[in-house]
Order: sequence, then C-alpha cells, then structure tokens
Amino acid sequence: MSDLQTLLGIEHPILLGPFGGLSSVGLTAAVSEAGGLGSYGLYGYDGDRVRSTIAELRAATSRPFGVNIWLPTGDEAEPNPQHAIFAQALQPFYEAVGVEVPERPERYLPPLAEQLEAIWDAAPSVLSVVFGVPSAGVVDEAHRRGIRVVGTATTVAEAVALAEAGVDAVVATGAEAAGHRVSFLRPAEESLVGTFALVPQVVDAVGVPVIAAGGIADRRGVAAAFALGASGVQVGTAFLATAESAANDVHRAAIRSTAADETVLTRAMSGRLARGARNRAVRAIEASGTIAPFPMQNWLTGRFRTAAGQRGLGELQSLWMGQAAPLATRDAAADVFEELVAGVPV
Repeated sequence: MSDLQTLLGIEHPILLGPFGGLSSVGLTAAVSEAGGLGSYGLYGYDGDRVRSTIAELRAATSRPFGVNIWLPTGDEAEPNPQHAIFAQALQPFYEAVGVEVPERPERYLPPLAEQLEAIWDAAPSVLSVVFGVPSAGVVDEAHRRGIRVVGTATTVAEAVALAEAGVDAVVATGAEAAGHRVSFLRPAEESLVGTFALVPQVVDAVGVPVIAAGGIADRRGVAAAFALGASGVQVGTAFLATAESAANDVHRAAIRSTAADETVLTRAMSGRLARGARNRAVRAIEASGTIAPFPMQNWLTGRFRTAAGQRGLGELQSLWMGQAAPLATRDAAADVFEELVAGVPV
C-alpha cells in the first residue's frame, strides 16, 4: 500500500476530480465504494447546503470521501453598479432560454468562513482546496479534527508553497485538465505546464505525496503518472462522462465527440480561465469583448447556463472537458474505475 493510500485510508490510489456545479452524491459515493476517494465540489454552497451535502454523502458511503472549496484570491468582484451593464451584454442568451435579465444579488458567493464552519462541523475525511494556499489556521483546524488537507498546484512553485504550508498531499494538475486553471502565484495564462512535465518536477520538489491530474482517462495514463513518480491520480473527464455524474446527456455526448485539439481555454463563461468545448456561447462572448470579472461573470452566465442545461441546449452550457475527452468512452463509473486500477503498478 502506497503512502497516499495509507494517508487517505483508501484501497486504490484513484481520486475523483471535484466538479464545481457538476458533482453528484451518486458518483462521489461510487468512487469511494470502489476503493478510491470520491470527491465533491462545494463551489458556491452556503453553510446549510455544505452540511446537508456532506450528510447525504455520509449516508451514501461509509468509506472516506473528500470535499473541495475554492479559496478567495482577493480580487473577486463584489456586486456593484457594473452588474447591470454586464448583465445586459448577455441579454440574447437570457432571451434564448426564456429567463429575465437577473437583478444584482446581495452576494455572488458565500463567505469562506461560512463554508469552513460547516465543513468543520461535518468533518469529511479530506478537504481539498484550489486557487491558493490554505492558512495555517485552516490546516491546523483540519488536522485537529482528523481531516486531511490536499492542495492543488499548476506549477512547481505553487506545489512548494502548498507543501510549506503543511498540506498532506499535492495535486499537480497539468494544462490538459478540464475546467478551471487553478493557478494562484502567476496568471493562469503564464502557468500552463503540461502534466508530463509538471508531475516529475513537483515530485522532486516536495516531500509529500503527489497526485497527477490532467489528461488521464485510462490505464495508460495511470501507468505514465506512476512512472513519473506520482503516488496517485485524480481523474475528472472520464468520470464526468458517466451516467452517475451530474452532467446532462448533451454534455456527455459533447465529451465523446470533441477532439483533443477542439477544447479551448477561455474566460468567457466565468471570468477565469477554464478548459472546455468552444460552443456558440463561448464564441459569441469572446467575440463581444465584454467579459465581467470573476465571480460576476460566472454568476451571470450561470442564470442562462442552468436553464440551457434543463432544456438540453449544449451550445449555451459550460461544456467543461479535458484534452483526454476522446478517451472517455465508458458509461458506468465502476467501469472507469476498473480501467484506471488496471494501470496501477502492482
């Protein structure tokens, strides 16, 4: 058993990537029940929803699971008069799905302190963080409650900063990965290191277990990650394409039909750089040149993206996926997990 498996209390060194907005209790529990670490993204969840979600997860599996939060970077946009300007710029998308242009809310995101208080109360096995280094107080409180802390790095410098802060493991996420580029020391556009280059350098630079992420979807990717020195892998897109995920059928179909060179990095949907399919909404917003800062843009597009998802309008959704999307061919989480385990060195 590897150091990572012992650390997290799991049978296999396979972690589910936490999806902001696309996590499901069913998929998280399925991965944990199979002997890996199921993970659930809590982006945007207030304290009550954090508590209820962790309670649902605990009811669905008795095995370890993790939850993920986004750390504030300090430059997040607060609701202000510009909200109306950016909202009007997106009016054609609201009209396309039959919703009103949204009024300015009191807040776009719940406070970190509210999320953490709920997490401390619920005490999941693992807390993973993105977009920064957890404070000494957060790390100490997590450890006091028996919660392991996992940080996420897109560069070697970020991995070193996380290790020095006392995290228990580091996810080294390459530029191939789906969704948001979670860089925090330098702009995301300046932190696009591929998985194959990033993982061995992070392994050499830190003294904690390293989890490889980005472009891993089958046994070949797992074997490569371990050859590079990783102690485990984190997989997103391959699981996102399964029936257990919260992705809809249109999103799953897009994952299977989008070539590796057809995914793009864009700020169009959230105001932060993220990888997904370049659909009509992405093309139109990019062409407009009008993109609100995060999280204002994410909140504004979320009003039409949610409605589009309910209507199966993939051209108006955020179709997050990584460059290994064409390898995401399995429909059931158990089948994906079995394929990944086959690549773990014996």
